[in-house]
Amino acid sequence: MSLRFVTGASGSGKSTYVYKDIIGRSQKEPAGRFLIIVPDQFTMQTQLDLVTMHDKKGIMNIDVLSFGRLTHRIFEEQGGMELPMLDDTGKSLIIRRVAAGMQEKLPVLGGNLSRTGYIHEVKSAISEFMQYGVGLQELDELAAFSRKRGQLYHKLKDLRTVYEGFWEFIREKYLTTEESLEVLASLIPSSKLVKDSVIVFDGFTGFTPVQNKVIGQLLLHAREVTVTVTLEPGTEAFSAIAEQELFALSKKTMQSLAELARESGTELAESVALTPETPPRFLKSPELCHLEKNLLRYPVRPYPGKACGSIRLFEASTQREEVRQICIAIRRLVSERDYCYRDIAVICGDYEAYAGCIEQEFAAYGIPVYLDQTRGVTLNPFIEYIKSALQVRVKNYSYESVFHYLRSGLADFTPEETDRLEVYVRALGIRGRKKWETVFVYPSETMADPAAELEELNGLRRRLVDQLAPLYGNYRQTKEFAQGLYEFIAQNQVQQKLKGFEMRFAKEGDRMREREYAQIYRLVMDLLDQIVSLIGDEPAKPEEFSKILEAGFEELQVGTIPQNVDRVVAGDMERTRLKQVKALFFAGVNDGNIPRNAGKGGIISDLEREFLTGSGQELAPSPRQQMYIQRLYLYLNLTKPSELLTLSWARMDQAGKALRPSFLTGHMQRLFPGLLTERPETQGALFQVQSLRDGRDYLAAGLRAFADGLLDEEREKEFLTLYQIYRKDELYGMWTGKLTDTAFFSYREPSLKKAVALALYGQTLSGSVSRLEQFAACAYAHFLKYGMKLKEQEEFSFEAVDLGNIFHGVLEIFADKLKEIGRSWFDFSKEEGERLVEEAVDAYAVTYHNTVLFDSARNAYMVRRIKRILKRTVTAMQYQLKKGSFVPEQFEVSFSVLEELDAVNIALSEQEKMRLRGRIDRMDVREDSDRVYVKVMDYKSGSREFSLAALYYGLQLQLVVYMNAAMEIAARKHPEKEIVPAAMLYYRVQDPMVELPEKEADPEEINRQVMRALRATGVVNARDDVVEGLDSGLCGRSDVVPLERKKDGSFSARSSVLEETDFQAVSAFVDKKIRQAGRQILNGKIALNPYEQGNKSACDFCAYQKICGFDKKIDGFMMRELENLKDEEALVRIRKEAAGGDEVHT
Repeated sequence: MSLRFVTGASGSGKSTYVYKDIIGRSQKEPAGRFLIIVPDQFTMQTQLDLVTMHDKKGIMNIDVLSFGRLTHRIFEEQGGMELPMLDDTGKSLIIRRVAAGMQEKLPVLGGNLSRTGYIHEVKSAISEFMQYGVGLQELDELAAFSRKRGQLYHKLKDLRTVYEGFWEFIREKYLTTEESLEVLASLIPSSKLVKDSVIVFDGFTGFTPVQNKVIGQLLLHAREVTVTVTLEPGTEAFSAIAEQELFALSKKTMQSLAELARESGTELAESVALTPETPPRFLKSPELCHLEKNLLRYPVRPYPGKACGSIRLFEASTQREEVRQICIAIRRLVSERDYCYRDIAVICGDYEAYAGCIEQEFAAYGIPVYLDQTRGVTLNPFIEYIKSALQVRVKNYSYESVFHYLRSGLADFTPEETDRLEVYVRALGIRGRKKWETVFVYPSETMADPAAELEELNGLRRRLVDQLAPLYGNYRQTKEFAQGLYEFIAQNQVQQKLKGFEMRFAKEGDRMREREYAQIYRLVMDLLDQIVSLIGDEPAKPEEFSKILEAGFEELQVGTIPQNVDRVVAGDMERTRLKQVKALFFAGVNDGNIPRNAGKGGIISDLEREFLTGSGQELAPSPRQQMYIQRLYLYLNLTKPSELLTLSWARMDQAGKALRPSFLTGHMQRLFPGLLTERPETQGALFQVQSLRDGRDYLAAGLRAFADGLLDEEREKEFLTLYQIYRKDELYGMWTGKLTDTAFFSYREPSLKKAVALALYGQTLSGSVSRLEQFAACAYAHFLKYGMKLKEQEEFSFEAVDLGNIFHGVLEIFADKLKEIGRSWFDFSKEEGERLVEEAVDAYAVTYHNTVLFDSARNAYMVRRIKRILKRTVTAMQYQLKKGSFVPEQFEVSFSVLEELDAVNIALSEQEKMRLRGRIDRMDVREDSDRVYVKVMDYKSGSREFSLAALYYGLQLQLVVYMNAAMEIAARKHPEKEIVPAAMLYYRVQDPMVELPEKEADPEEINRQVMRALRATGVVNARDDVVEGLDSGLCGRSDVVPLERKKDGSFSARSSVLEETDFQAVSAFVDKKIRQAGRQILNGKIALNPYEQGNKSACDFCAYQKICGFDKKIDGFMMRELENLKDEEALVRIRKEAAGGDEVHT
């Protein structure tokens, strides 16, 4: 029994030495047993190396094993597998179940158990405790040590509670992976495989305490144990360890194993130190030899020779560009230096950030690559399909869960079917299982053929309900839910669908996804089997079963194996183990990756882990320790290639965040003073492009730069050469032409032909005044809304925009009810007004939008708020009417019954005309012996001020059109009298907030302020008789209309007044504006010309801005700038244009 170390620097030949030694001894002792134990990733490569080195190309009595395979072999021999093995998935399932039953006992962990990934973190913490021999007693000691750190103390207490519950659940029923090593250690003494064998440990940087226990038993029962250790020649292995030493981990490993040997009475044989002047790996590269001897050692010893190209540094603008440049370099190595792809490896400082880029760019360049990783499957469509189906039951057919399921990709609903169903469900508010199982009978507003469309929708509804039926059994136990889920999967033929995806990816050559879809069904079935065997008899509810399943999904991993021998290996700096590469590319050499920033640390944070190092209990390395260990990994990786090392970094990550190069780049340049930072992406496109396939991005970028005039003469010449190659190519010629059209695209104002416009709109334009305002704001938005009839998705909901409709409807009902009881706006009491408002709101709510106002508690509150607002509104309106002498003449005066009015029935040409639709909310009149004064009132739920500037640009025509129509109505009713426009007003229906003095306010003062806040806005005729009729005896500021008199009787600047002649000018101008807009519409104007005025624009709240394509950065697109006119300036222009010809300002 002996322990021997074989030490040497990286590349010194340690593996070769022990392999040759074992091969030689195995030939001399054919009956002997020789075991080589390596990390999991090395088993296949090590077997290949041994077979290659063996002169008979066979290794009959040499076994290459990992710790896991050694455990399996001895369990097979000794019968140690009486209990089933519990893997990570099984652990997560049990922890999820155990923690759910004791949630109230977990003050820290309990509230987080439902968070995605949290069970995985708890499982990782418990696995760490097992690996490092931390039992319940040790956890108690750690908690006692942390008593003054409240959060950490309670966290450790919670972990202990879960840990204890976990052990109680699995005791004498299951064996964990960590326990298997404990059992292995106990079985080794009786193992014939180990007895008198020769064992070699190669490729390890260290061992966990549980692995040390196994090695301790091997030392007692094997004939000889040899361990290879990376150690710089001349290093005293058994001296005190300083954690900042480069080889501190190696020294720690040797000292801990030597201690095991002493405790077991095993002879510590003399170590073999391999100290060649030039390590065999670096015989062809003195630069790399110098790097191995001096990397991360101080003081720095600069390389004495001249740089010869074995080491490169390069910088790229982005991470994707960095990977692209690596691809170009790899292609050059293969084509110009006769490298094989298997001679090359890529490792990353941040593998997660680079893996996607590597997969995509290597595929684009046709470089075979093996990504050394296991892939989670939580985003696989099959997993999403199962999770979303269960959520339909858990959330009782909520809108989100149903359409998540339908869009999972496996639900047998086409996108068109799903869209049609979604439109209807959102419009009608279909929620809950009961509604989904009930026949759809109500048509939506958008249905052209309600009977046929409802029949089709009911077919889709039945298909969905039938698919989900197996999930709706009366299940009580976990195994019943699992059985129901299996029946759901089988009934819907998911296995066949997944096979179809697998075959499709195989045909497309996507080996990674082909492999994923080949494994995913089996993985899920195995998970269901595990659930049934582990916790099948446990009681469960749908939500709990869903969470248990999600905990299992988080642990599922799809393993990948190399699809061919000749391929580049790409992986992580710490996880990936490389052997025998000629060229290594180290990507992501940025600050934050090298050295790596401290992560979250899992359940136990990095700061807490640092604190626990003082307890004396060994745990996984703290952030500080990990940083020093990372230096060793850096050394091992940077000294792995035998001919070429390339370090690269990006200036910007994929999110656009600026990045800095790592300290390592400066260290390399101090070691090699002649080493310069290259920027290969700045070289010409002809140098970069190696095939037409991988040059497409350069052509696209060059076209953009050429179109924008950004290329200098040399670059332009180079680009045009490349362009001609693509343009003449049979495969890429058409693609290049389309790309050229796109690069030189410039917006040109389109228009419809007259015949097309007439076919689209008809000879009689029909629409509301807001249609014309929309046209004035943006002609293209008008075309999309009124020409193409595009509508926003109809929603079964109640939003602020719906308030206006409700206010209008309720006030109309209120006015009718006043007539029914023989009251007028002047004589109803407060109590009567409030009662009638209650009745009017209730009557309207029943009929409004499929009773949406009763659909939720929020909407029920809105009904109460609407009643409160409208009670105040009718009180304020009564107050305003009583202040003057105007009487409400008509309410909700619809244009549809006034078709003969010239104001709404407008001739555009001999054949073409415009018919305006709309309704005047309220029309008040005041009549004397000679005149009829007309006032129009428009109710608004939002803030609206009358603006002559907006009117001038056609953006606010409504009030004037209403006034023109009202005056025409009055003229027809009173042909013998003069019709005088009195006022055009907006009344904002609102619940105003008023500022009160600090002292207790008088109720009458409060009411005065409220009435002032509810004052109408708009514009008033400046005639004294009009003002007297609106607010009798006005002195100072009116609380009825937007007027204020100064002491001399004139109007202040805050008053909104027009002279009667100006009323007439405004009316004439609007008439011309309407005619002009109508003619332009029928002439086919659809220009994408949104207006912009100050900080406002037509695009601000436009429903079409995501589909119209307007983009200021594209040539030809520009906003239509409107001047910020004052009302006085606008009025001058209105007078001038009203008095001119037919045309007005556009």
